[in-house]
Amino acid sequence: MSFIKSKSSGSNSSVKVFYQEYGKGKPVVFIHGWPLNHEMWEYQLAELPKHNLRCITYDRRGFGKSDRPWEGYDYTTLADDLNELITQLHLSEVTLVGFSMGGGEIASYIGKYGTAKIEKVVFISSVTPFRLKTEDNPNGTDKLTFDDTIHKIEEDRPAFLIEFGKKFYGVEEKKQTVSQAMLDWNQNLCLMSSAKATVDCVRSFSETDFREDIKKITVPVLIIHGDADKTVPIEASADKTAAMLPHAKYMVYKDAPHGLFITEKEKLNADLIHFITEKNSEFKS
Repeated sequence: MSFIKSKSSGSNSSVKVFYQEYGKGKPVVFIHGWPLNHEMWEYQLAELPKHNLRCITYDRRGFGKSDRPWEGYDYTTLADDLNELITQLHLSEVTLVGFSMGGGEIASYIGKYGTAKIEKVVFISSVTPFRLKTEDNPNGTDKLTFDDTIHKIEEDRPAFLIEFGKKFYGVEEKKQTVSQAMLDWNQNLCLMSSAKATVDCVRSFSETDFREDIKKITVPVLIIHGDADKTVPIEASADKTAAMLPHAKYMVYKDAPHGLFITEKEKLNADLIHFITEKNSEFKS
């Protein structure tokens, strides 16, 4: 197995971050969502390397095969982990692809480290620009909703994740968007995370304001979001991110839920390949 070492928050020790890579060519770094791990990208990693792309994905600290420190789940530290991956693998001209919480890592990374090593950015079902309801963000989600999520995780994490998975993929009583086997697989991936990381990351993705970071993104951007996303509603996320990035290409997937990397995998793969491999000039402001 392959690991990079990143600094541990509040100590001199290091944290091992697991990564996997497939293919050769221009580097594409995939950043997974909460509370999954790098394996969520299975269908993308099976297709994109066929198109002369070096696909790299990793487990966020506390998730999957990475170390599980007690602290360090704030976006500043998570951006440092992403920077260590890019630095230690000697990557340049990178396309960053972030799903849900992973979109926050992209924004935080660019806010702190800039775009010198970044060629393009893709936000998929992303939590950007700011999830929390505040006076200057009235369309955000009330803090009590996130408090309730944490309470349910602490009370019975497996039970919470079962219901969360159904909402995640848009499964309803009369609408089976994915198989039960897929839901079981999703549950297994989620349970590979530490309980502490699962809780702490709720605070991070709900309370971190990425609006100033978003303003620093000057490279070509693709924004993809489902208009039936009940986990990260499109009106308070992708719509606002797109408004802040007028040079971005914004694609709304009709009737798609949050977990569109599974439910719309063929369309998503085609759109990613097209965006990543085409010339930058079409998307610059």
